[in-house]
Amino acid sequence: MALQVELVPTGEIIRVVHPHRPCKLALGSDGVRVTMESALTARDRVGVQDFVLLENFTSEAAFIENLRRRFRENLIYTYIGPVLVSVNPYRDLQIYSRQHMERYRGVSFYEVPPHLFAVADTVYRALRTERRDQAVMISGESGAGKTEATKRLLQFYAETCPAPERGGAVRDRLLQSNPVLEAFGNAKTLRNDNSSRFGKYMDVQFDFKGAPVGGHILSYLLEKSRVVHQNHGERNFHVFYQLLEGGEEETLRRLGLERNPQSYLYLVKGQCAKVSSINDKSDWKVVRKALTVIDFTEDEVEDLLSIVASVLHLGNIHFAADEESNAQVTTENQLKYLTRLLSVEGSTLREALTHRKIIAKGEELLSPLNLEQAAYARDALAKAVYSRTFTWLVGKINRSLASKDAESPSWRSTTVLGLLDIYGFEVFQHNSFEQFCINYCNEKLQQLFIELTLKSEQEEYEAEGIAWEPVQYFNNKIICDLVEEKFKGIISILDEECLRPGEATDLTFLEKLEDTVKHHPHFLTHKLADQRTRKSLGRGEFRLLHYAGEVTYSVTGFLDKNNDLLFRNLKETMCSSKNPIMSQCFDRSELSDKKRPETVATQFKMSLLQLVEILQSKEPAYVRCIKPNDAKQPGRFDEVLIRHQVKYLGLMENLRVRRAGFAYRRKYEAFLQRYKSLCPETWPTWAGRPQDGVAVLVRHLGYKPEEYKMGRTKIFIRFPKTLFATEDALEVRRQSLATKIQAAWRGFHWRQKFLRVKRSAICIQSWWRGTLGRRKATKRKWAAQTIRRLIRGFILRHAPRCPENAFFLDHVRTSFLLNLRRQLPRNVLDTSWPTPPPALREASELLRELCIKNMVWKYCRSISPEWKQQLQQKAVASEIFKGKKDNYPQSVPRLFISTRLGADEISSRVLQALGSEPIQYAVPVVKYDRKGYKPRSRQLLLTPNAVVIVEDAKVKQRIDYANLTGISVSSLSDSLFVLHVQREDNKQKGDVVLQSDHVIETLTKTAISADRVNNVNINQGSITFAGGPGRDGTIDFTPGSELLITKAKNGHLAVVAPRLNSR
Repeated sequence: MALQVELVPTGEIIRVVHPHRPCKLALGSDGVRVTMESALTARDRVGVQDFVLLENFTSEAAFIENLRRRFRENLIYTYIGPVLVSVNPYRDLQIYSRQHMERYRGVSFYEVPPHLFAVADTVYRALRTERRDQAVMISGESGAGKTEATKRLLQFYAETCPAPERGGAVRDRLLQSNPVLEAFGNAKTLRNDNSSRFGKYMDVQFDFKGAPVGGHILSYLLEKSRVVHQNHGERNFHVFYQLLEGGEEETLRRLGLERNPQSYLYLVKGQCAKVSSINDKSDWKVVRKALTVIDFTEDEVEDLLSIVASVLHLGNIHFAADEESNAQVTTENQLKYLTRLLSVEGSTLREALTHRKIIAKGEELLSPLNLEQAAYARDALAKAVYSRTFTWLVGKINRSLASKDAESPSWRSTTVLGLLDIYGFEVFQHNSFEQFCINYCNEKLQQLFIELTLKSEQEEYEAEGIAWEPVQYFNNKIICDLVEEKFKGIISILDEECLRPGEATDLTFLEKLEDTVKHHPHFLTHKLADQRTRKSLGRGEFRLLHYAGEVTYSVTGFLDKNNDLLFRNLKETMCSSKNPIMSQCFDRSELSDKKRPETVATQFKMSLLQLVEILQSKEPAYVRCIKPNDAKQPGRFDEVLIRHQVKYLGLMENLRVRRAGFAYRRKYEAFLQRYKSLCPETWPTWAGRPQDGVAVLVRHLGYKPEEYKMGRTKIFIRFPKTLFATEDALEVRRQSLATKIQAAWRGFHWRQKFLRVKRSAICIQSWWRGTLGRRKATKRKWAAQTIRRLIRGFILRHAPRCPENAFFLDHVRTSFLLNLRRQLPRNVLDTSWPTPPPALREASELLRELCIKNMVWKYCRSISPEWKQQLQQKAVASEIFKGKKDNYPQSVPRLFISTRLGADEISSRVLQALGSEPIQYAVPVVKYDRKGYKPRSRQLLLTPNAVVIVEDAKVKQRIDYANLTGISVSSLSDSLFVLHVQREDNKQKGDVVLQSDHVIETLTKTAISADRVNNVNINQGSITFAGGPGRDGTIDFTPGSELLITKAKNGHLAVVAPRLNSR
């Protein structure tokens, strides 16, 4: 059997293939364990699996070319050390099955090709073995696959982790929380059909057995402005379209909704209600089922849907100006629906939408709103209702995911795995407040990322006893301070401008920025820029130099979005709502709290600082997602777009930090196991310490001192070319080793096969000899017993039946019956029959009689009607003439035919005279006159009623069967016969003397037709007949040598006929 290898869809895993057995993965004891270095020899085609091994690691072009090579081969994952870079393939590569999960489960990080499951398994094993909390940080642009990566990680843990003692309810809730959050927090954008419009951090709690027992979700910066406005080609949040498309008719009727999204102002602004890649109806079924799984009651679902519907109705509230230019609600029907769905007073809601309550010097004043202000108040209410409902929804999911065993002692031994799905760095043509917050978040995470990466690198070097070389890198703390520093940072200045009395605008905020941070090297405005730069900067814009590049922000809307004001009377109205969810979202304590609520930017900064603290307390793992093109097309690699993302994700900076020291490091055991065949002293086994074996190996390979360092447990190789040269030497060595191994294997295999065949042959021969011997002995014993019984029976064969002779008698009977079966008569004429034994004589006669009857019955059933008639006529002929008429034997073999005259030989006038009487038989005859015995040719016709004698075309005589008294014929071989006719008067003609060549046939048919079988007289010597009135005639018959018919002298008719048979 030859040892073969085969590539799986990733292009890098090797399988052992046996021609007669199914393939098995080449992992563990099933085959050769394939390490990540296995693909290094194919690096010209598929690139390197770890960017750290790039020779020209400072070149962005080399980085992108490596990505391109792997993407072209459907290899979407690549490492930068422990960081996983993922490129969205925009199609299903079939690499997330249960089989793939098992392939990556329990395997060292570098023993398998790059994959999301490798990161998932490494994190999970570290969480269990080291009992330290872990975190997986997933980032990237919208459409890069962050949400999908999060779902795949949860799927991996749900499938591979042990089930908790109380069943899989927690796992189900973790998985089902995703469709609910996607419905309420995701939307279709220009870049992604399922874009997360909020940041999400999920903690999954595991017990000491490694089973998930609870979870907790934190959400960040929901894009609530999408509720009231969408860009062209984008949609509102999924839940609105899912409810309209998939909701039951009764539900929509209760909510006052129509199925057409075009009927709602908040859903038509993007002009993209229908998307081919989204099935809102089926998604609604998934969401509806998920709500049940995460412990939503029917009442809670109804309340939640009422709030969703109220947002749609709120968008359809229209205003008109009265005589004083004050806004008035014109859509009463929508107001009624809002009143019912939100469970508030209609008049109160109407007043809150058209007036603003102002408290001045302890007095409450109502100020009417104009059309613009009323529209702002309506949209602000819609955003507040939806965003607070989303916050409540996250809290509800958290209560469902909370561990039920928090009070038990084992709770203290739980560990936490965090999943961070956060928006990546964003740079658009128009960047506003949202992009400012998102990019600030990425600055903080990049700062944390670099710090943790450097920290882990430094700790590994120190643990291995290798001198740490300081790494030069861009420290973006200066940018973070620019944004978040107290009193001097952009957020502090923005909050101050929002809170100060007087007429504060976006431009006054920009002016204050210019005054405060004008000397900062990473800040620039139109006023501070040089003449050349001013051309690319508007007067209402400022530019920040982030770690990933320059971003220009428009200050328009910064103050409004940061304030996020909701008029007091609108808050009061919502606080009075009887809807249970609304009453939790709008707490009455807000009305009595005199302290101004924190701004959006400050809230985001505080939550971000809290997130950084959470991540610092955990061991991090990183997944960087890249979008290959904006058209969402599989196989398309947009180099400009990818270069943009590589820059903004800080991948080159990360690679540079990782490569600042040594590019490759491995445990001594793994390095020696892989490369020991390259040195005669270490092959095939090394008996000493692995460290000493590696030292011998690298000396034999000719490593220079500056190319590597020996740590306490690992070898560190500085340059990728050193590793590539080692891999190439290993590939050459493998060819000779493979030949030797194959030769040894073939010899061993065929030797073992020969021994197995030999043992099998000996075993089969032994068994067969024993079987033959036992069969022969059994046969002899049976034969001896049979012979004894036969002899004993033969001696007593004439005695009455008894046990001693029963076998013999049965044998005799059986033998006779078997012999009889072989010698049965073949036909009814066969009279042979075997002689029976005395005991079976009576039975033999009965069987013989039955056999003859059966043969006769079979023969009778087999003959045709024509043949049956022939036999019947022959039987009658035999009855009449057998042994009496001399020429009868000559007629026996000749068949009787139906007629001796054809239809054309009988005159039509005769047929006309006969009328409807059919002719049953016709034969030519010779008639002898009654007086002179002169012969005359005639035709004899038999009908059903009479014998008709015809001369040419004239009926000469008709003899009815009733008048036919008999038929006379001689016993000689002549052919004369006489038909005797009854005469009632002298006018009637007398008997008829006829001659026929077919006398036997003619007389038989006449006798049968006239029913005169018993009236046929066979005379010897002479026949007397009635010749006429008072005159009889005589025919004398004498034997002679030949036939002669003459009139004798005595007046008689003399017939001389030869005798054919002696009687």
